[in-house]
Amino acid sequence: MTGSKRLMKASDIPAFVDRVIKAGCDICAIGDKGYVLGDVEEMVAAADELQCISEEFGDRDFLLPEIVAHLKSLGRHIDPESPKETWYGGNQRLQ
Repeated sequence: MTGSKRLMKASDIPAFVDRVIKAGCDICAIGDKGYVLGDVEEMVAAADELQCISEEFGDRDFLLPEIVAHLKSLGRHIDPESPKETWYGGNQRLQ
């Protein structure tokens, strides 16, 4: 078998985001072009679960604009051009 990897479907985006949040990571869009799964400490603490999520959902790089749009629709975004005091991730104020 070749090393073909599963490709995530756009319809999987809400479940993917939900799983990342449940893993303890504050997934957040950064502007219109990208997103982060969480801060370094969150990602280290959830490394095993994030690996499982990645394997389950597959490659998602090609869905970047759709993932960003979904995160923004949930209010999970930071506008890097805005003042730092206005930055929010999920329900938490980012410092």
